[in-house]
Amino acid sequence: MSVDRRCRTLAQIAVVCLLATVAALVVTVIFYHGLIMVAAVLSTVLLTGVGAWWFIARRGVLRWLGAAVAAAAPAVLIVLSAVAGFWLDGVAVAVLGGAGLLCARAAVRGLDRPPEFARPRYRRTARPRRPVLIMNPASGGGKVGEFGLVDKAEVLGARVLLLDPDADQDVAAMARRAVAEGADLLGVAGGDGTQALVAAVAAEHGLPFLVLSAGTRNHFAMDLGLDRDDPAAGLDALRDGVELRVDLGSVAGRPFVNTASFGAYAEVVQNPRYRDSKAGTTLDSLPDLLPADEAAITVDADGDRLPPPQVLLVSNNPYLESGTLGGGRRPRLDRGVLGVVAVRVEGALSAAQTALLGAGSAAVTVRDAREVRVDGAGTTIPVAVDGEALNLETPVICTIRPGALRVRVPRNRPRTAPHRPLRTEWRTVLGLALGRFGTDLHAGTNPHTGGEQ
Repeated sequence: MSVDRRCRTLAQIAVVCLLATVAALVVTVIFYHGLIMVAAVLSTVLLTGVGAWWFIARRGVLRWLGAAVAAAAPAVLIVLSAVAGFWLDGVAVAVLGGAGLLCARAAVRGLDRPPEFARPRYRRTARPRRPVLIMNPASGGGKVGEFGLVDKAEVLGARVLLLDPDADQDVAAMARRAVAEGADLLGVAGGDGTQALVAAVAAEHGLPFLVLSAGTRNHFAMDLGLDRDDPAAGLDALRDGVELRVDLGSVAGRPFVNTASFGAYAEVVQNPRYRDSKAGTTLDSLPDLLPADEAAITVDADGDRLPPPQVLLVSNNPYLESGTLGGGRRPRLDRGVLGVVAVRVEGALSAAQTALLGAGSAAVTVRDAREVRVDGAGTTIPVAVDGEALNLETPVICTIRPGALRVRVPRNRPRTAPHRPLRTEWRTVLGLALGRFGTDLHAGTNPHTGGEQ
């Protein structure tokens, strides 16, 4: 497979810049400032990590002392560098290193763009005749009303069922009634939790499922390639749509489209004050949830016991950047495996290492699995399923249903392929610079999706 010359040139520039960075560091350390600069940088990283840990895991004076240390350490390093006269060396190293990173990332992203002849093909299906869309007018701060989704959907022939934000309604039951009344498509304008419930009904009856990005974060919509800034654009699927086959996660029999979270985060979400004050409630709760002297949960992934985590994230297909705990993106939704990220931080030094190395830290375990078993000391444990707070009986079993969901999306979408984390692509960058090419970047296609997910 031919490689774009521009990508190869960028990779070569990246390698030269990074070699120059290493050389500049060695020269600076040996001939000018000895180990002082290295010690100062390492001390800054350590103090920042320790301060951040105290801020998260302690209360009272120690919390605010930690905040002060985390903020002051980088500032002190900058001041001392200027006073000692080696700030110019730092600037040179930063410029060379930054240029190398930017060129390397541009080279990898250039490879992530498939050539025109490799554009994916989708399954074309007939336009639905009796689509039913369930909309939550309170979701995403009122996006249903802001974007006029009800009127626009009805113009396209859809029947709209509006949820009452002040009432406790069974969304799955509403979807089943719609199917019994002849619906040939089910759709949702709401959060990921509501989407998962309706998606399960659609999968159960073999009907196509439509997503409108009217929630707050819209992770599922983002990974489907939908325009999160314009929920109404998703309605184009009703008149000019194609179908993708994607997987559906299951936790204790309950469906999820994104994640099921256990441990500290799930405990925080249970707090009634969380919805009104997420940051404040989290800071107030974490000191009681993070001590590592005893495990609140035990985890087995495909029969293998994992180190007992404080935070566990089980995702419907792995996230590309696992260290972000679900804040990244999933390049595919049809691999038929769960993503598993388990985090156990045992103190300030461990927190500093995690802050520095991310998913490469010993505190983070990342793997794939087809089944995850989570157990706890009690008969139930808290679980956050697509952001919804639940208490489930132990043991909790997470599985995945490959290709269970038919998702109807607009044929023309502003989808951009998620980029791989650069720290895992240095072999590819080096291969490009030397005239070789790693074939894994476009590996793996699925007959249902044509390879997009």
